[in-house]
Amino acid sequence: MVATYPELLRQARLRVTAPRLAVLEEVAAHPHADAETVRAGVLARLGSVSTQAIYDVLGALTTAGILRRIEPEGSPGRYELRRGDNHHHLVCRGCGRVEDVACAVGAAPCLHASEDHGFVIDTAEVIYWGTCPSCLSRSTPTKELS
Repeated sequence: MVATYPELLRQARLRVTAPRLAVLEEVAAHPHADAETVRAGVLARLGSVSTQAIYDVLGALTTAGILRRIEPEGSPGRYELRRGDNHHHLVCRGCGRVEDVACAVGAAPCLHASEDHGFVIDTAEVIYWGTCPSCLSRSTPTKELS
């Protein structure tokens, strides 16, 4: 059974507040959204909340492990609900679209590093770069992110 947003917050020992619930709803509705996109959505939902409050909520939810922040090179941080499945991401060099990619069906070979230096590895973050079908069909040159 999947926990509700209030239950997730309580399990993380966070107060259930309207801004926290609105941020969770916005991130669920728009996976891989940046903070500005989340802020705009929360403002539309609540009518009034400070930009700093949104950043504070994103930080608290990320620290609590409810959200995951990814930072593709050349892009602002993006947020998604943490699913604990060690999935990776595919990013379009043209438009910046981000899609989820499973590590491997039924296994997590990406957790077996060639050298672990004594670490116990529990997560790997891989970003695949390419060009999405929409950008390919427009035949636009890809944007180099270096």
